[in-house]
Amino acid sequence: MIWELAYRIGVDLLKIWKPYTFPSPVAVFKTLIGLIADNTLGIAVLASMKRIIVGYSISIFLGIIIGLTIVRYKYLDENFSALILGLQTLPSICWLPFAILWYGLSESAIIFVIAIGSTFAISIAIESGIKNVNPLYIRAAKTMGASGIKIYRNVIIPASLPNVISGLKQGWSFAWRALMAGEMLSATKGLGQVLMVGRDLADISQVMAVMIVIIVLGLVVDKLLFGRIETNIRHKWGLDRS
Repeated sequence: MIWELAYRIGVDLLKIWKPYTFPSPVAVFKTLIGLIADNTLGIAVLASMKRIIVGYSISIFLGIIIGLTIVRYKYLDENFSALILGLQTLPSICWLPFAILWYGLSESAIIFVIAIGSTFAISIAIESGIKNVNPLYIRAAKTMGASGIKIYRNVIIPASLPNVISGLKQGWSFAWRALMAGEMLSATKGLGQVLMVGRDLADISQVMAVMIVIIVLGLVVDKLLFGRIETNIRHKWGLDRS
C-alpha cells in the first residue's frame, strides 16, 4: 500500500518520476505473472539454484578447511588472518576477470565466482567461532581426560556452532551476490540473465520482479534451513529467550 501510494503521488500527481523509472506494484505483479506463465522464471530459478548450491557447497568445504587450518597453526594465524580478512572484503565482481581468463564464459566461471565470494566469510566464521569458545569448557574437558581430537569433536566444534551458523548465513548472502554478478555477465539462463534483459530493455518492472524473487528465495532458505538449524542449536545450548 505504501509502495502504490508513493507511485500515485510521485508519478501521477506530482510528476516527480517517470513510469519507466519507478514501477507500480501492479505493473511488477503483472510482469511477475507473465514470467511465471511462460516458464521464464521457473527455468531461471532452477538454473540459479543449481549454480549456487554447487558453488556454496564448494565454499563450505574450502572455508572449513581454511578456518580449521588457521586455528590449528599459530604461524598461519599470525601471517594469513589479515590477508583472508582482506580477501573477504573484496567484492565478488573483482574476481570475474580471473574467472573469464581461467574458465572462459562458462558455468565453471560462475561457480568459481560464487565459491570464492563466500569461502573467506565462512573461514573467518570458523576461526572466530573456535577462538571465542569459553576456555572453561576446554579446561573442564581436559580435567576429565579429553585431549587432542576429542576436545575438538566433543567440545570446541559444538560450542562454536552458533557463530559458525551465523557465518554460513553470511556466506550464503555473499554467494547470492556473486551469483548475480556472474550471471549478468555470462549466463544464458538464470535470474541474473533475466535481470539483465530487463535492464537492457529498460523494463524496470521486470528488474523489480526479479529482485522480489531473489528476496523471497533468500527468506525461504533462511527460514527453512538456517533458521531451523540456528533455533535447534540455541535450544540445545540453552540460549533461548523464552
